[in-house]
Amino acid sequence: MPVRRLLAAAAAALLGGIGLATPAAAHVSAQSAEVGAYTLTAARFWATAAALLALAGVVIGGLALARSARRVGNGRTKGAIVALVAGLIAAVGGTLNLAVADGGPGTGNGVVGGAAALVLGLVATVLGRLALTRSRRTG
Repeated sequence: MPVRRLLAAAAAALLGGIGLATPAAAHVSAQSAEVGAYTLTAARFWATAAALLALAGVVIGGLALARSARRVGNGRTKGAIVALVAGLIAAVGGTLNLAVADGGPGTGNGVVGGAAALVLGLVATVLGRLALTRSRRTG
């Protein structure tokens, strides 16, 4: 238990104003031992939100990458930057959720959503960076 509190305090110190430390702080509070398969716990909610943000980042990054060579002007990098930032935020949120989880899938800790947010967040970050690099090269 002290390790989780230490991780929550470190995450709160690093990510203070962003609000990503909220799942870690909420997770330290006690949860019931019996969690149903469809029960929406706080950890599952935050993991799902991070996974949806990462999925949006992947879609925006893919569109930005497809359009990066064709677009002209200052607006061509907006999608790439949005995908890059959304991917980073989702990857950090997924990693934080996985770090404080004390059980596997099905325990109500949001492990599956956290893993999905981590993987999709990294994909969105890579797509955003590729689109940003390609758009600067063609400009």
